[in-house]
Amino acid sequence: MYSVNKELIIRSGSEAVDFALLKDGKLIELHKEKEDKNQFAVGDIFIAKIRKPVAGLNAAFVNVGFEKDAFLHYHDLGPNLPSMMKFIKLVSAGKLKDYTLKNFPFDKEIDKDGAIADALSSNQSILVQVVKEPISTKGPRISSELSLAGRYVVLVPFSDRISISQKIESKEEKDRLKRLVQSIRPKGFGVIVRTVAEGKKVAELDKDLQNLLDKWTAMCKRIPSAHHPSKVLGEVNKVSSILRDVFNDTFTGIYVDDEDLFYATKDYLQEIAPQKANIVKHYQSKELPLFEKYNIERQIKTSFGKTVSMSKGAYLIIEHTEALHVIDVNSGNRSNKALSQEDTALEVNLIAAAEIARQLRLRDMGGIIVVDFIDMSNPDNRKKLFDFLREEMSDDKAKHKILPPSKFGLVQITRQRVRPEVNIKTREEDPNNENAEIEAPILVIDRITADLERLKGHKKVVLNAHPFVAAYLTKGFPSIRTKWYLEHKKWIKVIPRDAYTYLEYHFFDSKGNAIAE
Repeated sequence: MYSVNKELIIRSGSEAVDFALLKDGKLIELHKEKEDKNQFAVGDIFIAKIRKPVAGLNAAFVNVGFEKDAFLHYHDLGPNLPSMMKFIKLVSAGKLKDYTLKNFPFDKEIDKDGAIADALSSNQSILVQVVKEPISTKGPRISSELSLAGRYVVLVPFSDRISISQKIESKEEKDRLKRLVQSIRPKGFGVIVRTVAEGKKVAELDKDLQNLLDKWTAMCKRIPSAHHPSKVLGEVNKVSSILRDVFNDTFTGIYVDDEDLFYATKDYLQEIAPQKANIVKHYQSKELPLFEKYNIERQIKTSFGKTVSMSKGAYLIIEHTEALHVIDVNSGNRSNKALSQEDTALEVNLIAAAEIARQLRLRDMGGIIVVDFIDMSNPDNRKKLFDFLREEMSDDKAKHKILPPSKFGLVQITRQRVRPEVNIKTREEDPNNENAEIEAPILVIDRITADLERLKGHKKVVLNAHPFVAAYLTKGFPSIRTKWYLEHKKWIKVIPRDAYTYLEYHFFDSKGNAIAE
């Protein structure tokens, strides 16, 4: 059976820590934690003040200490809001020292379709959790239905519900987990069982639950002396939260270039998955930086531009507008005589679907995404593409919905975004014009390499390119040209052309006739 290599590469810099998630060497997620830590990260809990309820929106604006008020909708209040408000009032005043909720009398639940003005009033103190970080000009989106996430379970204060992850398919396993959790659930708290709890013993779930209860108690202890508004519970450090959310038994390696981070990562794994603690390795080479060693720098430069090259010469154009993202799929003038136009379209569309699923995760693109695939007249092929795209996106943790392709080949995707989109500058200063920018040279090399795929029918190929690019291709051993020779079994003659702009290149045959790229 084919096994997938999943690796997490953690690089520490003076101002930030970068996390790169690789699947078979391909970059699929990139996270960055800056030293000035985001004050409003998803999962953070604040003691906040209601600014004002707005009847028309059925929501309230809440002061969490951010320059823009946070937004709290009625549907995010949680059914036991009155009980929580009473609890906060007593704890803030120092009148309640028992934070376990086992002897705490609950009030009547709020009406599912009620009005915000009946539930909240200006100047009240409330505990809220960030569900969406501040993006663009908007303040954070918050909820007062709190949840504390652990490795196997999520603890929900002021609730009595037990729910099991939908991704656990076996009914017997669901029933087993429900029975286990029923026996250890603390009174006054609901529990959500996560997918990774499948097959785990009661002792492991109980230990996780106790850790979360300790976290809740520590948070409550801060409330009496806390300034309103202020953060009373921060998300765990980024290493732990990323490992908690993405780590599973399929990981084959975690590489860290900082000693302190290495020990922190190993300790955390020792706690959550002791049998896997030995996959954490301290990368100590001084010659080659960690991100270079795993080819991540190159992938960042070639993955975040407006144009994204794919195999067989196909490429994507990714455009961003205020309202939505548009992705255009291009075949790159490929012509494969063995395939009909319909088969070529399907082949390119499937390559594009896999790359699009990766791009959405990598850039954390959210909202509405419209993809213009190459038209296919056969409905079976359209279904094949739709099923394949759904399968490729099944690993994506962000909530998403995909609509089937229209007759014009358009596919609409909605994807939840809880953090600002990852945007990396891939353009560099143009050596021909100091006031202009051009795409990084690596992108040019990647494009030339992709074009060579399409020139297999030509025995002799001469490449004319800017002197910088020509030198980049021919210098060193093995040079890129030597690698081309080994792969394509033909020697490419490279001629530097002073008159060319940096990104310009053209192919010619042995008689000097231009070959269409």
